[in-house]
Amino acid sequence: MKVGTLVGIILVVLGLVGIAYGGISYSQRREVARVGPLQVTTREERTIPISPIVGGVAILAGVALIVAVRRAS
Repeated sequence: MKVGTLVGIILVVLGLVGIAYGGISYSQRREVARVGPLQVTTREERTIPISPIVGGVAILAGVALIVAVRRAS
């Protein structure tokens, strides 16, 4: 698989996720305190918001990139 096709697929997937979920969510663990053998951590949910317009543009760019790579071959 060519690099352009792979990048195009990634753009399409990220665009679909952006439109479907409104962003990308992930959790991050952070160490709050450490006293001897005792360790206290917290888990924080973070969301990277993605506008539906940006998601649509990413889908169109991904499809255009895939088509351009296939035509160039």
